[in-house]
Amino acid sequence: MGIEATRRVTLVFSLFDANANGVLEADDFDLMADRVVREAHASDRAAKDAMRAAFRRYWTTLRTELDADGDGDGEISFEEFTACVLSPERFDATVGVFAEALAALGDPDGDGLIERPLFMALMTAIGFEPANIDALFDAFEPNDGDRIRVETWVAGIKDYYAPGKAGIPGDHLVVGTAV
Repeated sequence: MGIEATRRVTLVFSLFDANANGVLEADDFDLMADRVVREAHASDRAAKDAMRAAFRRYWTTLRTELDADGDGDGEISFEEFTACVLSPERFDATVGVFAEALAALGDPDGDGLIERPLFMALMTAIGFEPANIDALFDAFEPNDGDRIRVETWVAGIKDYYAPGKAGIPGDHLVVGTAV
């Protein structure tokens, strides 16, 4: 596993720890889902429900696969989190569902393209830094209309969790952040 992957998941852990208590809990994922869905003004109910379900699946996968201390406390430590999300055999299906749901929120008109303002709003709701989000969007090589393809974002999200990937667009999200 590369240092880039570790930096990426360290950042995600800190963002998902919505109440900043040092562990992930079910409530963190509910809070995050609420923040992201709130920014999806033009998305229909089905897309919003799919995003909420993807956040619940993310939590359920972590909870099912982990809690290594076996105390049933419903808390996931950073070490437990990293062990799961950087293990493709344990997490790829979950991240795929998450990526599809998030990208669908970014494409409420269903044209297969995501506009920068909505991308920025959704990623800011997750907690990423605006300058880093902007750099990520640019790395996805937007078209002349300043839009990216849905499948580009989906692939980018999946790559973000790939332990062996380095030099990917998602690395822009950790530049200049305190991880």
